Amino acid sequence: MLVSFIIVAYNAEKVLNNSLNCLKKQDYLHKNIEVILVDSNSNDDTKKIMEYFKNSNKDYKRILVLDNPKKILPCGWNVALKEAKGDVIVRVDAHSTFPNNFITENVKEMEKGENIVGGKCNSVTYSNSRFENLLLMAEESLFGAGIADFRRKNKREYVSTLAFAMYRKKVFDRVGLYNENLARTEDNEMHYRMRKSGYKFLLSPNISTTRYVRSDFKGLIKQKYGNGKWIGITMYYSPKCFSIYHLVPLLFVLSIMLCILIAFLHFPLLLIILTILYVIFNIINLLFVIIKKGFKIEFLLLPFIILCLHISYGIGTFIGLLIGPFYKRKNQ
Repeated sequence: MLVSFIIVAYNAEKVLNNSLNCLKKQDYLHKNIEVILVDSNSNDDTKKIMEYFKNSNKDYKRILVLDNPKKILPCGWNVALKEAKGDVIVRVDAHSTFPNNFITENVKEMEKGENIVGGKCNSVTYSNSRFENLLLMAEESLFGAGIADFRRKNKREYVSTLAFAMYRKKVFDRVGLYNENLARTEDNEMHYRMRKSGYKFLLSPNISTTRYVRSDFKGLIKQKYGNGKWIGITMYYSPKCFSIYHLVPLLFVLSIMLCILIAFLHFPLLLIILTILYVIFNIINLLFVIIKKGFKIEFLLLPFIILCLHISYGIGTFIGLLIGPFYKRKNQ
């Protein structure tokens, strides 16, 4: 089975070699792998690293280094998909790593008749510092952003979405390419189209990947704001690709705004109730963390970090909903 292995990268010189080294160690026959590397107009040495990999590895079916002048991810995926010749397609991010049997285990599931497969995606920090781990803990908690099955589960079952999955090429032939108007929610919309076409997403316990997460508070907040904004914009393209969970931060922010407004009208009870409920949920989350990992003084910052994640995400969604109609009209 010919595998098309795709990486799309932008300014990834510090992490790209980690993924490429994992690719070189794959136990799947290299002559049955075509490698498609797409550079999104990086202004560092990302493309040089890709070219070096191409010129120094001759045992693959073929290696392509392509350009994505539009920069955003869905455009890069489409550049690669138009060139892919494999029976199956697997795409990972430049900041991800994977075990030596990653491709082999994916292909095994494909040979059993599956159309889309993947595994648990584990998140790690770059330096393993206490504060970085605290940010990761906040993001991965159920009260933060870690509800996706591929983040938490590790048993064989069908799920609603996957990260770093393998797809039969016929899946893309049927549902089409990525929506290039969606700079950050392209997977949500694409996976919705796939589910709508009857395809299932198999989570296999034999498959796993690891991704590096944001290592600074400012970067994490900016990321959550951007994620929320693109959910708001995408509501005007494909509202059914999201669950109510994606809108909870927006509802939280709107509740805060409404309760503050009512409090100014000399009725503070709703604001008090909302505050008490939120504090209770954060205390429960903190207790679960302490029971699981033991007490560390920095854990007391978790409620504040999670509050910032919720507010930034919710404000982003609110802004996205406001600008969405203008964005869609501009890009029609």
